[in-house]
Amino acid sequence: MPELARQILPALQPSAIVTDVGSVKGCVVKQMESILNGRARWVGSHPMAGSEQAGFAAARADLFEKSVAIVTPTPVSDAAAVETVKEFWSLLGCRLITLEPGLHDQLVAQISHLPHLTAAALVQAASQESLALIGNGFRDTTRVAAGPPAMWTDILISNRCALEAALGRLISTLEQAREQLQKGDEKGLHELLSQANHVRSQLSPRSS
Repeated sequence: MPELARQILPALQPSAIVTDVGSVKGCVVKQMESILNGRARWVGSHPMAGSEQAGFAAARADLFEKSVAIVTPTPVSDAAAVETVKEFWSLLGCRLITLEPGLHDQLVAQISHLPHLTAAALVQAASQESLALIGNGFRDTTRVAAGPPAMWTDILISNRCALEAALGRLISTLEQAREQLQKGDEKGLHELLSQANHVRSQLSPRSS
């Protein structure tokens, strides 16, 4: 991001609005506000859209429709620019949420970065013999692990503090499940699965 910002500086005017689609906001917003200060109006944003595919070949017309777009202004953000960025994402079909950059990173670590890391770990945990037997459940659960490794390494490292906290909660849940299995605790395991079932069933689909 900083390198790209410096490359476009000669083409910018102070009235220009610059935003992004990055998955991490804390470090990006800090760097971009510094580089673009007085050179353009910067507003961070993150559309929760796309897939494990990358490049123009994966583009589609409805990419942003009914997705969440997170806008992450700070106290120094230009108010008019913030509204313009919100309108931009809204016109593309997004549902808008405004978050402080640090809170964005904490929440997105839980529902995007941690699932990617977990999907990669699930693939690593499966033996070659078992991979010959996979069905849709394994494919669906690990789909995001097919994402670009270089991009995701950068994302995970950039948000490592929030991701470490989320990973700690996941490890605690897995340790709880292992203990229930060791004890044959059918009631406890059923409760864990039931709670997850309830939360998952309440999630709104992206499209009708």
